[in-house]
Amino acid sequence: MSSEILMAFGLTLMAGLATGIGSLLAFFTKTTNTKFLSIALGFSAGVMIYISMIEIFVKAKDALVAAMGNVAGNWLTVAGFFGGMLVIALIDKFIPKAGNPHEVKKIEDMNQPASKDAALLKMGTFTALAIAIHNFPEGIATFTSAIQDPGLGFAIAVAVAIHNIPEGIAVSVPIYFATGDKKKAFKLSFLSGLAEPVGAIVAYLFLMPFLNDVMFGIIFAGVAGIMVFISLDELLPAAKKYDESHLSIYGLIAGMAVMAVSLLLFI
Repeated sequence: MSSEILMAFGLTLMAGLATGIGSLLAFFTKTTNTKFLSIALGFSAGVMIYISMIEIFVKAKDALVAAMGNVAGNWLTVAGFFGGMLVIALIDKFIPKAGNPHEVKKIEDMNQPASKDAALLKMGTFTALAIAIHNFPEGIATFTSAIQDPGLGFAIAVAVAIHNIPEGIAVSVPIYFATGDKKKAFKLSFLSGLAEPVGAIVAYLFLMPFLNDVMFGIIFAGVAGIMVFISLDELLPAAKKYDESHLSIYGLIAGMAVMAVSLLLFI
């Protein structure tokens, strides 16, 4: 296995394990740093939106136009982009509301006495499952991006890792509150993040053998669509819930600016 593939797996694993970081934060800090989370989630959304529209979409289009011609290549790029959005939207639609990973949780909720509430335990378990399902296509996105361009893969991995931290809190809070068991809450949070490296393994086993220009272009266009959808549907709404004084928008602009400068430096 080449060093590029090992690095791509490593980046995907790093992004996935950030759910465990969120869980640990919930156990070892007493309050949620809402200002930091608002800026960080906005920053992550800015990175994802900018890199998807300016870099990934363009690379997908260039590959498909080169392989299929101007008209067919452009149409297929657009189809792949909205196809990626459709995939993640369908995943959202079929996740039960009780396990919605977009529901913001705060660390302060951990300070309440355990309720031994079966409904809360079910909600926490559903949340872990929902986040695992969400993380699977994110793992494919991070892995395929890192294979094509390690710098691009690193940027995506960091952005995904940032947005996985509050997801770890979202899993841990209801499970701990229902059971009083920190180990169980951490384990489910940790396992939900492992869906990302599983996505990378699936990409390696089933997509890599067929990775020509057309397949690469379709995958990259789909990745761009998935990341824009996640940014608009998950990251920005969560950032706004934690928001104070437009910090989420400042984070969004900062994420775009940092991504823009980093891309310019590697021209």
